[in-house]
Amino acid sequence: MPAKCLKVLLGPTGVGKTALGIRWAKEWGCPILSCDSRQIYKEMRIGTAAPSLAEQEGVSHYFVGTHSIHHPYTAGRYELEALALLDTLFQTHDRLLMVGGSGLYIDAVCKGMDDFPRADLVLRAQLTERLQTEGLDALRFELKRLDPQSYYEIDIKNPQRVVRALEVCLQTGRAFSSFKSGTHRKRPFEICKTGVCMDKDKLYARIDARVDRMMEEGLLEEAKALLPYRKLPALLTVGYRELFDFLDGKHSLESAIALIKRNTRRYAKRQTSYWRRDSSIQWMEV
Repeated sequence: MPAKCLKVLLGPTGVGKTALGIRWAKEWGCPILSCDSRQIYKEMRIGTAAPSLAEQEGVSHYFVGTHSIHHPYTAGRYELEALALLDTLFQTHDRLLMVGGSGLYIDAVCKGMDDFPRADLVLRAQLTERLQTEGLDALRFELKRLDPQSYYEIDIKNPQRVVRALEVCLQTGRAFSSFKSGTHRKRPFEICKTGVCMDKDKLYARIDARVDRMMEEGLLEEAKALLPYRKLPALLTVGYRELFDFLDGKHSLESAIALIKRNTRRYAKRQTSYWRRDSSIQWMEV
């Protein structure tokens, strides 16, 4: 067995990964690498339920509030930066902890990313503009025409995933799915994944309560400050989209909050479905 081990703590949003991860990190005397594709942005602290400053005081956290929404971040970049950091941290730790809910980021570190072409930022901006003006269904339809395999494989409810797949199709003239090799890259450390789950009704109640708590902490004010940048890929995110629509006068604040709760519950369900296909995960119920 390799001397070094990366413990991955994953699970749906709202299940309690942050608190459990901090407890484990304190017991093991190790830092935490966040693998959350939104908590990495410093401008989105409340809406992403990022670990508070008090929580971070007891345990060193990496990839929390370290990047800006104005500089697009990808799973491929996360793979490179996380592996470089792991290489450094393993020099002084035998066990490290990665905590989060972004399946693509977890897979990037544990399995490796395929060699997709570099992002075409001009084309991405054009597609993001189309997303705002034409809606997600129009982009889904085009992806289905250009790459039926990706249409049925990726999370087509996720605007960022659809935009990226369509971007690659238009940029290269090849299907997004054609770049996927399915080859897992070997890592120089052991990987042990633990998934956290709980009764659905209990999880959904926790999600609803957390949204209420976010609103009390100032999520609406955070969304107002980010409104001028709403077309950036990072802000195509549950919690912000609904409040942007409220600020546009499309529905009431009460309706926006209800939609955030509903869409967060749906996201949690998609996360769980994604991971259930991974037989290497050991599940624990809380």
